[in-house]
Amino acid sequence: MVKNLQDTTTLHNGVKMPWFGLGVFKVEEGPELVNAVKVAIKHGYRSIDTAAIYENEEGVGQGIREGLKEAGISREDLFVTSKVWNADLGYESTIAAYEKSLQKLGLEYLDLYLIHWPVEGKYKEAWRALETLYKEGKVKAIGVSNFQIHHLKDLMEDAEVKPMVNQVECHPRLTQKEVQAFCKEQGIQLEAWSPLMQGELLDNEVLQAIATKHGKSVAQVILRWDLQNGIVTIPKSTKEHRIVENSTVFDFELTEEEMNQIDGLNQNHRVGPDPDNFDF
Repeated sequence: MVKNLQDTTTLHNGVKMPWFGLGVFKVEEGPELVNAVKVAIKHGYRSIDTAAIYENEEGVGQGIREGLKEAGISREDLFVTSKVWNADLGYESTIAAYEKSLQKLGLEYLDLYLIHWPVEGKYKEAWRALETLYKEGKVKAIGVSNFQIHHLKDLMEDAEVKPMVNQVECHPRLTQKEVQAFCKEQGIQLEAWSPLMQGELLDNEVLQAIATKHGKSVAQVILRWDLQNGIVTIPKSTKEHRIVENSTVFDFELTEEEMNQIDGLNQNHRVGPDPDNFDF
């Protein structure tokens, strides 16, 4: 079982990816962002997740540089993810988008590069570009985001390299059990974005009761549920005490009954777009 913040899962190509990381969706460029990334690294986080569309890669890069220095660790100790946006999906345009992300982040390589959304008719060309970047050693691992089972099957029909990660919206109201089972069967690591449902679950009575029992917060219970399900999780926060609190999930364990109770909250309810009906 996951024992600490530096524990990793091994992707199907042998690359080690931390189970726990910091997400920066909706965090604007500026001192707050830089500080959040720096503080996370200082407190032991080893995974940072951003995307081109967040328009905050420069601040993330600065936070990484300051965080590495403060923590006294090297770039190789960190796992950095970014994603190619829908408008850039295409062979040449995806490669160009990758280079632009690297430049903004001030990094020489990415640990993981994802296709952000499964835009019909475009993601296969983009995947070919990701395969090229991977084969050239410019990125350690490649994957997708928001792909449903049929998207994954379609992509893998022509792919030379199978995706290593699928990052999807996943929380107790959207448990993604079918996608989870398919990814497990295929050796694709599932990763949760918006694991706390953007704060909408924090007053849920079932989760509050479990949290009280363990002397933990609802957020900690949800993040622990992710880990016990074998799902990589990347909660977002900009406040130091929350960043620390979110990561304090390695000193308790949910029972099978509690895991089932949380699974039972599923309503297939999304806070983000539906990948099958998103107006790309």
